[in-house]
Amino acid sequence: MHFPSWIEAEVISGLPIRWYAIMYLVAFAISYILFNYQVKRDRTISITKEMTLDLFFYGILGLLIGARVGSCLFYSDWKYYLTHFWMIFWPFQDGRFVGLPGMSYHGGAIGLFIGIILYTRKEKLSFLKVGDLLAAAIPLGYTFGRIGNFINGELYGRVTESKVGIIFPHAERFSTSLDWVREIADRLAIEYTLGDFINLPRHPSQLYEALLEGILLFILLWFVFKPLKERKKLKDGSLIGLYLCGYGLGRFVVEYFRQPDSNIGYVIGKNENIAIFESLFNISKGQIYCLIMILVGIIFIGVVNLKKEEEIKNDRQANIKVKGRARKRGN
Repeated sequence: MHFPSWIEAEVISGLPIRWYAIMYLVAFAISYILFNYQVKRDRTISITKEMTLDLFFYGILGLLIGARVGSCLFYSDWKYYLTHFWMIFWPFQDGRFVGLPGMSYHGGAIGLFIGIILYTRKEKLSFLKVGDLLAAAIPLGYTFGRIGNFINGELYGRVTESKVGIIFPHAERFSTSLDWVREIADRLAIEYTLGDFINLPRHPSQLYEALLEGILLFILLWFVFKPLKERKKLKDGSLIGLYLCGYGLGRFVVEYFRQPDSNIGYVIGKNENIAIFESLFNISKGQIYCLIMILVGIIFIGVVNLKKEEEIKNDRQANIKVKGRARKRGN
């Protein structure tokens, strides 16, 4: 399939307003609405609308800072940025305004965590309760962020011969002097002249992420795990850990369909041809971060549940002592 010709990156041709930016605003708005909906239903936490706005300001600010810093440190020449730290947020390149050209999800997640921790400590709110409400609200909003990436024609995946493959107009082209390029072109009946650079179909990995890390994760957290927490079968903070595990697992799978950055390649495996899938044992840097994310999520779930069990045990022991004293006095 060819990328739909009716999709334009700009909302209005000629104006610097892109659907990509609009979709991210929609993502924040949906998360905000779902968070407020939960606050109204949850009688164990008291947050005003003004506090919610401040909370989202802290969170989004932390997310943006973390995403940019993470991109520079995780996926770029971190040594350069350690000695030229002001360039992290410098929006000009070669005399042109380019904005912030690189953002990292994992860096953004760390920044979001820090922002929420700072705000909840400032207002003396429970980070675990607030974090659970956010964890259930974020995935559906995240879906629209990835749709924005698709509209923008970026973050496309590896070359594929499957029917879901899409030819993105601005994707990297490959020389037909390469054997594997000619073989794929021949099987797909793509006409070419030897030596041409041609555009091959790619996995729409943005939509895979929207489905797995967005819609599916939202359904699991909102309709399966959140009701369990409301029935006291899960402790405060469990949804945070489940979000980390769910996103990490979904992103790990999708990374097999995404093409690693050409300047990084695989952290584990052979970097012979990163444009096509060759082996499950070729592991990207993004997958390493996802494994760390899953591990943190598992530890987080274990800690909050063990901590709660310890509190319950201490309360029972305290009640037994109180009852014992009452009996002695009665005697």
